[in-house]
Amino acid sequence: MAIVTGLSGNEIYCLHLSGMSHGDVVVGNSVFSVGFLGGIGAGLSTLLGGEVEQVTSIIHEGRAKALERLVHEAETVGGVGITGVTSELVQHGGNVEFLSIGSAVHREGATGEKLEFSASADGQELYCQIDAGYHPLKFAFGNVAYSIGVGGGIMGLLRGLGRGEVKEYSDIFNRTRHLALQRISADAKAAGANAVVGIRTSIIPFRGMQEMVMIGTAARHDGLPDVPGLMPYTSDLTCEEMWNLVHLGYMPVKLLLGVSVYSLGVVGGLISAFKSFVRGEITELSAMIYEARHNAISRIADEAKKCGADEVVGIKCHVYQLGNGMIEFLAIGTAVKKMPGMATAHETLPTQAVIKDKDTFINTAERTLGRNLNEGEKR
Repeated sequence: MAIVTGLSGNEIYCLHLSGMSHGDVVVGNSVFSVGFLGGIGAGLSTLLGGEVEQVTSIIHEGRAKALERLVHEAETVGGVGITGVTSELVQHGGNVEFLSIGSAVHREGATGEKLEFSASADGQELYCQIDAGYHPLKFAFGNVAYSIGVGGGIMGLLRGLGRGEVKEYSDIFNRTRHLALQRISADAKAAGANAVVGIRTSIIPFRGMQEMVMIGTAARHDGLPDVPGLMPYTSDLTCEEMWNLVHLGYMPVKLLLGVSVYSLGVVGGLISAFKSFVRGEITELSAMIYEARHNAISRIADEAKKCGADEVVGIKCHVYQLGNGMIEFLAIGTAVKKMPGMATAHETLPTQAVIKDKDTFINTAERTLGRNLNEGEKR
């Protein structure tokens, strides 16, 4: 029978360079009901703010079951690994479907294969990882469902009357984002990995709360020092970026997060509102965003110093409006360290490893509808 794969021509080419060939698409899913008891428990936790453990547990179980079924199907169709693994959450009324999709890969010329790895990396990313010395072991993820909570909301609102950082919000956002990182690291460590690479972070709305989920590839690099009790090294660099840094002798050490929530305050808000009627800079907003950015990046710099990094690279900054004159400033980056003896297997990456595939099916009607629905949810 013909192979039915989700891999592109560029991915197939890169897999061939790595001694592998493409296989069939594999799928795993699980449909969950949030349940009456889970709903009550979640409601009580939401009042307090922070992590909603009942919802975190339900989502984690659903994602894990979908991945387990994906792996089982891959073992049935045969192959040495699964690449391009996803972990999606689809809401169907009162139920939630957890969906994982990937493509099996084979070792060229091999027979009687046993499944050795699963990876969030696609075929191009997998080539970059392997060439940089990272051997894939397992698709890893870490998640946390959280809420500001009524208590945190009231305190934040009161603090929001004055200008400056709203510490209650900053603390909640910092804790939850680091919980997701701790959990993906623990998942990787349980698989015998000493690194998690290609981490992607998503924040997903879920029944009046939010889930932050990190996915990546748990891998092992023989050149990295093994320190008893040390959690795996983590990186949110793209695999192409990581390859370039390893080629220069730098190794990713830790994914770093810095969050700061700031309020313009009542007086500042009034002044800003009046100034918006005339042309020119609104200095109050400029100063507030500058301070929030400085605070978030300072937290990243402090954490980098603690882990002995030489540099922090790939910093990405995101600003979100939280309402009531408050903003969240989120900074994410990867700490790196120069390590002797580190190098890539080849001097250059092939063109096929860095080409971005283009969409050849575009449904603008669905995109417009989705955007309108999302805007309706925000209101």
